[in-house]
Amino acid sequence: MTTDDMLLEVRGLKKHFPIRTGLMRRVTGMVKAVDGINFHIRKGETLGLVGESGCGKSTAGRAILRLHEPTAGEVIFNDPVLGKIDVTQADRETMMKLRPNMQIIFQDPFTSLNPRLTVGQIVGEPLEIQHRAKGTELSDRVAELLKEVGIRPENMTRYPHAFSGGQRQRIGIARALALNPSLIICDEPVSALDVSIQAQVLNLLDELQEKYGMAYLFVGHDLSVIEHISDRVAVMYVGYIVEMAKTDKLYFSPKHPYTEALLNAIPKADPRLRTRPERLQGDVPSPANPPSGCYFHPRCRYAKDICSVERPPL
Repeated sequence: MTTDDMLLEVRGLKKHFPIRTGLMRRVTGMVKAVDGINFHIRKGETLGLVGESGCGKSTAGRAILRLHEPTAGEVIFNDPVLGKIDVTQADRETMMKLRPNMQIIFQDPFTSLNPRLTVGQIVGEPLEIQHRAKGTELSDRVAELLKEVGIRPENMTRYPHAFSGGQRQRIGIARALALNPSLIICDEPVSALDVSIQAQVLNLLDELQEKYGMAYLFVGHDLSVIEHISDRVAVMYVGYIVEMAKTDKLYFSPKHPYTEALLNAIPKADPRLRTRPERLQGDVPSPANPPSGCYFHPRCRYAKDICSVERPPL
């Protein structure tokens, strides 16, 4: 791996939310939604970020884009024009220049599109904001983008309510593609869709990546979906990454007990391969008051004394 191959480096990223109580709304604690994660993404690669609901994976994706302001850490993005920039320290002007190359596809296709704008306006808005196109050139580019994701260009004058969930998500993908980004954060883009529609959207994302070469950070909780689309997988638990490996290696031979438990819970179509899912003891710790050491140790059947003091290395 060369330095030029590296697109994104996340170092010690944290995002803590204050807990405010009382009439004076004083800060009485912190929710450690993301608590010091490290990973990288190469150009053209897909990294799957997987974990249970509430583990901090969506917050991590938004903190990378500064949709949530990070509490600490570095997010080094290798922009094709500006070079390597720490997104967490970038000023407003620099962020405006970075935004075209760092885009997001949101989870809910029913709330992520402005109902007062036509599909053409929604997809064309990034191009107008960045002064990339106007007039006939803008209309032609929007038509091209819609056709790329399987929406007929003549539908650009219609409003979002006229489309199904799968079609709306395709419109969201077209909007993310508009500025030819190097990185797209896919924040659970298929979790709100029917299974048959999920496959269509995943195949579309695969085809677009093969054609344009962008990288994905694919956030999700469905391990079958993550396995299908990812080159590498990072597993999150209560705000930090417990394991990271190439997809085939992680699914075949997980090293962390939490990853093992998640994989054992995946339904298997072949009855001969089915095993009784391992039941984890206890509840998921609160990110406002996590245990010491490895956060998983109170629920782990392999836990040793050192686990309550130190996190195992990735």
